[in-house]
Amino acid sequence: MHEQYQPREIEAAAQSHWDAQKSFVVSEQPGKDTFYCLSMFPYPSGKLHMGHVRNYTIGDVIARYQRMQGKNVLQPMGWDAFGMPAENAAMKNQVAPAKWTYENIAYMKTQLQSLGLAVDWTREVTTCKPDYYRWEQWLFTRLFQKGVIYRKNGSVNWDPVDQTVLANEQVIDGRGWRSGALIEKREIPMYYFKITAYAEELLSSLDDLDGWPEQVKTMQRNWIGKSRGMEISFPYDVASVGSPGQMKVFTTRPDTLMGATYVAVAAEHPLATLAAQNNPELQAFIDECKRGGVAEADIATQEKKGLATSLRVTHPLTGELLPVWVANYVLMNYGEGAVMAVPAHDERDFAFAGKYGLPIQPVIRTSAGDATPAPWQDAYAEHGQLINSGDFDGLDFDGAFDAIEVALQRKSLGQARTQFRLRDWGISRQRYWGCPIPIIHCDTCGDVPVPEDQLPVVLPEDVVPDGAGSPLARMPEFYQCQCPTCGAPARRETDTMDTFVESSWYYARYASPQYSGGMVDPAAANHWLPVDQYIGGIEHAILHLLYARFFHKLMRDEGLVSSDEPFRNLLTQGMVVAETYYRTLDNGGKDWFNPADVELERDAKAKVISARLKSDGLPVEIGGTEKMSKSKNNGVDPQSMIDQYGADTCRLFMMFASPPDMSCEWSDSGVEGANRFLRRVWRLAHSHVSAGLPGALEVASLDDNQKAVRRAIHLAIRQASTDVGQHHKFNTAIAQVMTLMNVLEKASTASEQDRALLQEGLQTVALLLAPITPHICHVLWQQLGMSGAVIDAQWPQVDESALAQDSLVLVVQVNGKLRGQIEVAATASREAVEAEARANENVQRFTEGLSIRKVIVVPGKLVNIVAS
Repeated sequence: MHEQYQPREIEAAAQSHWDAQKSFVVSEQPGKDTFYCLSMFPYPSGKLHMGHVRNYTIGDVIARYQRMQGKNVLQPMGWDAFGMPAENAAMKNQVAPAKWTYENIAYMKTQLQSLGLAVDWTREVTTCKPDYYRWEQWLFTRLFQKGVIYRKNGSVNWDPVDQTVLANEQVIDGRGWRSGALIEKREIPMYYFKITAYAEELLSSLDDLDGWPEQVKTMQRNWIGKSRGMEISFPYDVASVGSPGQMKVFTTRPDTLMGATYVAVAAEHPLATLAAQNNPELQAFIDECKRGGVAEADIATQEKKGLATSLRVTHPLTGELLPVWVANYVLMNYGEGAVMAVPAHDERDFAFAGKYGLPIQPVIRTSAGDATPAPWQDAYAEHGQLINSGDFDGLDFDGAFDAIEVALQRKSLGQARTQFRLRDWGISRQRYWGCPIPIIHCDTCGDVPVPEDQLPVVLPEDVVPDGAGSPLARMPEFYQCQCPTCGAPARRETDTMDTFVESSWYYARYASPQYSGGMVDPAAANHWLPVDQYIGGIEHAILHLLYARFFHKLMRDEGLVSSDEPFRNLLTQGMVVAETYYRTLDNGGKDWFNPADVELERDAKAKVISARLKSDGLPVEIGGTEKMSKSKNNGVDPQSMIDQYGADTCRLFMMFASPPDMSCEWSDSGVEGANRFLRRVWRLAHSHVSAGLPGALEVASLDDNQKAVRRAIHLAIRQASTDVGQHHKFNTAIAQVMTLMNVLEKASTASEQDRALLQEGLQTVALLLAPITPHICHVLWQQLGMSGAVIDAQWPQVDESALAQDSLVLVVQVNGKLRGQIEVAATASREAVEAEARANENVQRFTEGLSIRKVIVVPGKLVNIVAS
């Protein structure tokens, strides 16, 4: 055993052993408890960042701990390899996305392996490879034939220069992020998953996910958005519209129907199109609306604009004619593309009515009174008793809901309906680097799924995109084909799938990644699934997790899996944050500097008082702690940390800095502290091993000092077992080991039994740290003379007899202030403890002349004497 801790050699030796023994390659072992631990797979961006290191270390600690519990543990890894970043990099570097992606995967895999993760790399999946997406296409064709996937026109952001659809975040001030062209809102044919057919189950089965954070379940419930309301029809005013018909709205507040003073429709609504036929101003406004975003978040924050039309609709109960407005805050994709506007009781309508001088009619008595003067008050939206509502006056919300439904039903103009905010999932992307949609368009047969024996539809990997739409649409060799049904010339679909599709089922493919008989091997899938512990960022709380849950139910209904949910337990890890430093540029922008390039000045209490750039010695501004990012230049390269300190130091720091679900603040001094602690462990072990390994520990013959040491050992086991196994509080588990190390370093080594006790203590340290710092513990375990590898050892068990104490030292307080301590027998009665405390010399001095009113005894901890 080398005298100095040498992480590079230690980590290489441990990893070589694991590779040679195929330590983490697992197979189905019927009868043995399984544990499937999965961290969200990475996008192969090229380099690991500290968020990766933290996420995968958390998963690895859990996986290794469960292995020490005797379980058959599966921890796989793969690559979420399709997507726009590869296309953007390809355009920038004039290289095919496939080449860029595969090179990044090779580099990042090496980085991940350097962390010492207990990953079964034989199960690696790469979503851009045909052997993976073939089965995605297979499921697509089956679902298309069943109608679970369908094709229809959808509203999208269209870049007329790049000839492509843009995501909402790629539209900046109404222009394409790359071309700068004014964006159009365009209707194009798209494929949709009918996720709304599963809305009720996706909502109700959240109640079964006891191992998920409530915050995430709430976010999903809100996204699904179940609401009971009323579908109400407003008949067209034939005189202004020109023909009979009805405008439908859905509202969750039918009790406010008598307060509707106008209606508003989306730019794409048929009434808007009709009204604009001979109205250039209105047509120009509609065109402007179509250039806006298509996301609810965009609509909520933008300025509310509208234009009146000459059209009218009829109030379904009063017969009053209501003006029709075209408004930019109404989305065609949501509801019926029209709203009944009740300005007195809806904040959005209130602002719009105020801006355009439209009537505001209160119809609910709220806590703010009967009137609704400006400015808007949240109270105006409350439920309450109806006023100014004719026959419905005096009714509460429920009573009005039922009575208004009856009145509408009599006229066949409305009925109660349950609606979901969730919309069907549009998965068509006019991008190249994605999974081809397996549909063939035939003039005679229509949209024909690619037959199973012709799958996969392979994406050509030697294409360099230029940004002007999908190159597949300009490649006859890709899209020209024959109709599988009639044999006539046909055209292959050139859209690719949303990359969320690949990440919605990868967890299931890991169960049988080489299986060629189907999407998953049902026997293997049902052996491992559902995932016992899933780990990933809170930013995936809605879409990824919702789509994965949806896909699991699709696979269940296809007979591929038997469980209802994919992830039994979910841990959402916090971000890695670091200080930021900058200088303000002449144009008002900021020039950000990496923390490694900044020198800090601290006061006597170590508080930072100023910062200077090392290169020029001039001051920089301190911007506060923020998530590590390229934009703020505050990232720390994990590889440089691993090269400098070793993977175990990085892992230990990440797990000690904060609980997994909280943000972890990067600290150079914290990393150095973690490294110092590992050197302490190594130094004590080296000193112990160098003196020769001791004989067996004779528990029955231990003296009081030795019993105290052994008690510290088993207290650490008990606390760490709870912290790691039940609460995932790795930071407090590490703190327990540090406390134990303090005891072991001070313990006597004079006798053989003292050394045998230190041997037990060091074995315990190695076992408790093994999931967190596996490399050093691998070597320590060997050097301590233990047989087998530490990864195959069992988690240590608490010896309850070691925790038993003959006597206890209790703190004694007088009126809450520490005044002394007493030693009492562990079995002492409350009365005996109180008597001992009263007799304490210091207690008597501080209670002299006072009357003792109460004595509080906290068993095993303290006595507080209340006197006045």
